[in-house]
Amino acid sequence: MNLPDGLIDGHWTVLGWCLFAMSASLAARYAPWHVLADSRRLNAFLAMIVGLILLWHLKAGIKPGLALHLLGATVFTLCFGWALAFVGLCAVLVGVTLNGAAGFEAFAVNALLMAGVGVAASHGLHRLVDRVLPRHLFVYIFCKGFFASALAVMAVGVLASVLLILAGAYDREYLASEYLPYFVLLGFSEAWLSGMLSTLFAVYRPELLADFEDAQFLGRK
Repeated sequence: MNLPDGLIDGHWTVLGWCLFAMSASLAARYAPWHVLADSRRLNAFLAMIVGLILLWHLKAGIKPGLALHLLGATVFTLCFGWALAFVGLCAVLVGVTLNGAAGFEAFAVNALLMAGVGVAASHGLHRLVDRVLPRHLFVYIFCKGFFASALAVMAVGVLASVLLILAGAYDREYLASEYLPYFVLLGFSEAWLSGMLSTLFAVYRPELLADFEDAQFLGRK
C-alpha cells in the first residue's frame, strides 16, 4: 500500500490511471450526494477523511511500497455506501499524497488498491451478509463491521502483492514470506477498530449508517 513513484513500470501506471478514471466516473455518477446536505452527515464525512489521513500516516514498512497501515474502508462503506466511500478514501489519499507519503504518479494505482479494492470487498461482503444471514444487530456488527473489515484489508494485501509480482517489483517468495503474513495481523487490528466504531454508531448514532434501520435492529419505532 502507498506505492511510491517509480516502483512499478510506466505501463502499469497508465493502465491504473485509465481504470481509475472509469471507477471515479462511476462513483461520482452513483454517489448519493444528497445525503451530504444533512450537516450531521457532512460533518461525519469530513471528520472521517481527516481522521483517516492521520491514521494512514501511522504505518510500518520494510521496503518501498510495502507499508502497512489501517484502512477504514469498511466503516466508510457502512456509513455512506460504496460510491461516497470511494470518493472519501480518494480524498484521504490526496491528503496523504500531498504530504509526501505516497507518489503522485502512482496515485491512481494506490487509489484502486486501497479505495477501490477496499470498498469493493466491503460492499460485496455486506451484500453477501444481507443475502444469507438474518437481519440482527449481532450479525450487523460482527459480520458487516468486524469480519468484513478484516477480509477487506487482506484482499487489498493480496491484490497489492499480485500487482507487485506482475510488475516485477518484488519476487513472489519474498512477498509471501515477508509481507503477506502481516496482513493477517493487520486484518485483526482493522477488525477491532471497525467493530468498535460500528457498534458505537449503531447504538448511539444509527442515523450515520447508510443501511441501518432502528426498527429492525433495535426495535425502535
